[in-house]
Amino acid sequence: MRILSFVLCLLVVGYSATAQQYSLKQCIDTALNRNILVQQTGLQMQSAEIDKNQAKMNLLPNVNSRWNYGNNFGRNVDPITNTYTNNQLSSSNAGLDAGVILFNGMRLQNLIQQTNFSHKAAELDYKQAKDNLVLNVILSYMQVLVSEDVLNVSRAQLLVTKKQIERMEIMVKEGSAGNFQLTDMKGQMANEQISIVNLENNLQQAKLTLCQLMNIPYEAGMQLERTIQLNENLYAQSSPEVIEAALQYMALVKANEYRVKSAEKNILVAKSGYYPTISLGASAGSSYSNLFTRLTPTTISEVETGTYIKSGSARTPVYREIQNFSTSSVSYFKQMENNLGFFAGVNMQIPIFNNLQTKNRVRQAKLQLKNTQLNAENTNYQLKQNIEQAWLNMQTSYNRYAMLKDQLANFEESFRAAEVRFESGVINAAEFLIAKNNLDRSKINLVQTQYEYSFRTRVLDFYQGK
Repeated sequence: MRILSFVLCLLVVGYSATAQQYSLKQCIDTALNRNILVQQTGLQMQSAEIDKNQAKMNLLPNVNSRWNYGNNFGRNVDPITNTYTNNQLSSSNAGLDAGVILFNGMRLQNLIQQTNFSHKAAELDYKQAKDNLVLNVILSYMQVLVSEDVLNVSRAQLLVTKKQIERMEIMVKEGSAGNFQLTDMKGQMANEQISIVNLENNLQQAKLTLCQLMNIPYEAGMQLERTIQLNENLYAQSSPEVIEAALQYMALVKANEYRVKSAEKNILVAKSGYYPTISLGASAGSSYSNLFTRLTPTTISEVETGTYIKSGSARTPVYREIQNFSTSSVSYFKQMENNLGFFAGVNMQIPIFNNLQTKNRVRQAKLQLKNTQLNAENTNYQLKQNIEQAWLNMQTSYNRYAMLKDQLANFEESFRAAEVRFESGVINAAEFLIAKNNLDRSKINLVQTQYEYSFRTRVLDFYQGK
């Protein structure tokens, strides 16, 4: 039996030695780096930043090149001579086009401001997601600690019960106590053992929750550093003070404010459709045709004109000189060089009637603004409700904690007296167990309430951006 106990002790020590120990900072950093929801919120922030940068780039000119080459069959228009031909035609066009918007109802400028507000809102959403995760990690971290403390208190209570059972077994053998008292004590020990099993399960559930927040595999043997200070003093800020700080500092509230500003700018973007669009454009281009040929002068020929000179009865024909040419094809790049042309001009597009699209876009933008304002108002309203409930829970926890401290001191004194009287045979096991159960419950309730009060204070700190 001793050898088996020694082996079990070695296994426990070895398991504890290999179990990883986490500090609160490590848990928070791991969760922030691995949590999928936070990463997705970060991607949304990056997407909003891209939209903001693109809105700024829209002010720059557009420059595009073009090129094509193709064959035409049948009757076609030669792009070089602009005449009809029935020959197979191979043609090509190339060019460079540039344009810049000079005025479009301030649409681009308002779009820059709108996307800038949207990006700021996305940044605050990312901060809020991280803050929410940090708070949940802290609360889960503390839940593991309170589960460990309650489990340790219960195990200490079990040792006291076992000690009394050992003493009761001796008294039963000596005939100074009845066997029913021993069975009562053993029944009490069974209840405490069942309670320990449940508490061990609660501890593992708390560790599982913490591991899931950190997005790491479940570690049943994980150990946590006890660096969190538990609050014992009454919380300093009142409920209205917490609400005022939350409305001023919470990222969620600020994000909604930027969304409202973005929706306001969206109305101006929609109204820009009522104004004309003025743009400046320029282009350079050239073309090629396989039917285009170069004429080179060669010989000069004399041909009759059909007229003559009459001298008396004699007629002398009149001739004229004709320049003869030889034809040769012109290369692709030479034609492109020779046919190069340029264009520059101003374009104005004035909206007259577009099926009421602009009007309906403005109406939709106004409705979106109203909905965004209602969402912000509802968020602030729910935030006030949550803070009021959290502050009330904190106050209740503190009052319970103060009363339980006094109760524990009284039950400790009662148990010491009951233990002395039980060992002296003045009271029976049932009376002793009542005193012990009162003390046990008081210890567990005090530990739980102290952590609960710390939970509540940290939630209130969270609302104030601390």
